[in-house]
Amino acid sequence: MKRIVSLVAAAALAGCGLDTASSAATAAALKKQELEQGKKTMEQAQQKIGQAMEQLQQSQQNREDAAK
Repeated sequence: MKRIVSLVAAAALAGCGLDTASSAATAAALKKQELEQGKKTMEQAQQKIGQAMEQLQQSQQNREDAAK
């Protein structure tokens, strides 16, 4: 009987450890997803900035051409 109680207790404690490991894995997966989304957002912002800079340069070039 003591052996069965010990096995049940050990199984319960092992289950707690698995739950903790599962929670940590889930949190890590969420952080990875957040980082990937942040990278995508940053790339999109850089593209928009690049496009705005090109438009500004074209506008300046057009004004210079018109002044000549």
